[in-house]
Order: sequence, then structure tokens, then C-alpha cells
Amino acid sequence: MGSTATSRLRAVLFDRDGTLVVDVPYNGNPYLVRPMPGAKAVLDALRSEGIATGVVSNQSGIARGMITAAEVASVNARVDELLGPFDVWEVCPHGEQDGCPCRKPAPGMVHSACRKLGIREAEAALIGDIGADVRAAEAAGATGVLVPTHVTLAGEVAGARLVAQDLAGAVLLLQEGR
Repeated sequence: MGSTATSRLRAVLFDRDGTLVVDVPYNGNPYLVRPMPGAKAVLDALRSEGIATGVVSNQSGIARGMITAAEVASVNARVDELLGPFDVWEVCPHGEQDGCPCRKPAPGMVHSACRKLGIREAEAALIGDIGADVRAAEAAGATGVLVPTHVTLAGEVAGARLVAQDLAGAVLLLQEGR
């Protein structure tokens, strides 16, 4: 990754489940955390270039009473241990019906992460596995990249401007676009 290619890109934010780690629905057990293939290498390469990394994650299981905030925090700590250190973490504990401004596809977590990092949203990207991730990035003024998995809907893939097969490919697309 050349520094000129990513000169405008100052941070890459990632969805957690299905993007950085294998998706275990409503996971409250840190021992079930398994990094996605290539995630550590991609994160290390970004960090070596001085690009900030962060996580933005919907955790509606908290609102649904399926997991506790403490369990989510323990899983996040394990993700940080395996793949970190991350410069910023944003977690939305709300359910879809709550109408909060943070839950993706709303842009709240992206705005908050950028504010904490001291950057403009145009200097950030968000990589995720579903359309809500890309829509949250775009709503905030950041760049969204979709890395589809078996849960990604065909319409989400068709509607995404940038689509990559894996995290390394997503970062390559960001470099080419910057």
C-alpha cells in the first residue's frame, strides 16, 4: 500500500460480525471468536501505514435481552486481543424498533468514530458484509465497501458501489479509489 494511494484515507472502520470475525449470532462468549481469514494481515498493513482502524457494530441482542452489554464487551475485548489494537470502538445496543441514530444503516456510529479520531467522514471508509454497513458509510459521507458472505442479499451486492471478495480486496479498492 503506497502512502500516496491512501493519502486521503485516514481511517478504515470495520463491521465486527461476518467481516472481522466469523459471525456467531448474538455471541456472548469470547471463546467463540474466530478471525476471518486474512483479517489480521489487512489490519496490520493498515496500521503500518498510519491508518487508524475501528469497529462499528450493531448489537441488537442487548436490546432483545439475548446477551448483556458485559458479554458484548468481553467478546469485543477478545476481538481486540486477536486483531487489535483498534483506535475506536462503536457499539449500538439498540433494536431496529428503537429508531436510534446510531444503528446501522443510520450514520451515527460512523460520525462518532470519526469525531473521536479527529477526522472528516470523507477521510474514512467502512467495510462490512451487509447493505446496512455500506448505507451507514454513505449516509455519513464515508466510503462503503461490501464484502459479501452467505448472509449478504443479492440486492445488497447489486446496490453497492464497491464490492470485494475479501478484506484485502476491499482495501485494494479503497487504494485505487483514493
